[in-house]
Amino acid sequence: MPRLCSRKARIARPGKIRYTEAMSKCGYIALIGRPNSGKSTLLNRLIGQKIAIVSDKPQTTRRRILGVVNRGDAQMIFVDTPGIHKPGYRLNQIMMETVYEAVKDVDLLLHMVDASEPYGRGEQFVVDLVKQAGKPTLLLLNKADAVNKGRLLPEIEAYNERFEYREIIPVSALEGDNVEVLLERIAEHLPESDWIFPEDYFTDQQERFLASEIIREKVLAHTRREIPYSTAVVIEEFDESRREEEESFLRITASILVDKPNHKKIVIGRGGRMIKLIGTEARKELKRMLDVKSLYLDLNVKVEPGWRDRERLLDQMGVIGG
Repeated sequence: MPRLCSRKARIARPGKIRYTEAMSKCGYIALIGRPNSGKSTLLNRLIGQKIAIVSDKPQTTRRRILGVVNRGDAQMIFVDTPGIHKPGYRLNQIMMETVYEAVKDVDLLLHMVDASEPYGRGEQFVVDLVKQAGKPTLLLLNKADAVNKGRLLPEIEAYNERFEYREIIPVSALEGDNVEVLLERIAEHLPESDWIFPEDYFTDQQERFLASEIIREKVLAHTRREIPYSTAVVIEEFDESRREEEESFLRITASILVDKPNHKKIVIGRGGRMIKLIGTEARKELKRMLDVKSLYLDLNVKVEPGWRDRERLLDQMGVIGG
């Protein structure tokens, strides 16, 4: 049975679901928007810990990520989705299919916009998607703390003309500005329902997937701009046979996939310095996140031309059906 993450313990299995005497609220909320609008940063802020990797590179999120927040009698089930973009490879097509499915299946949409960026065709595509969905929608103007108020007010008025949002809320996912206000507003728009998940449950992401994402995050942070689009991480071994013993040891073997031989050279670096840096940072974060005293991380770099169109590899990465 897959391990489940919980607030009270690093790992927990489903417990009793909470029911209240008064009718509680519960619902699914999809975070949608253009790449780099700050959806994953906001999700981590809402959950209170990191469950989605963050990068300034577009298309960092490749699959649906679920996070649960409980406030009072409301259980809010957030669904982080890939950034909305024009698909090319099969990978990107699957990412966009994930967005369309999320929009169709949730109770509330959070349309997230980078308020520091000018309005363009890409954002108009998102607005059109919101209109077609026909779901209650809140507009979040992210990075509002970095935008002059004289510019922000006309932007709010312009979005009001484009679509009838339930509310428009300026926020800062990075700094946490207005996040508590946002949670209050979300709870008001959720349907009355018993809670779906146990009180200590906060994400559906398995540790194996989280490990691959942390490694990929470090690759994104340290390699050149042409690398991230053509890089993926596959976990070959996740051996926790000694995890319950006193030494709390975990062994992970992972392959970093690239499209071209020259990309492999970049990831490895001169004298292996780049791959060593990636491994050191990933190991440190994984030890803390997975709560183990000792972690052995073996990283290999493999050239897999055209991996973004190969469904077997995409399935192995958890992109398909994730």
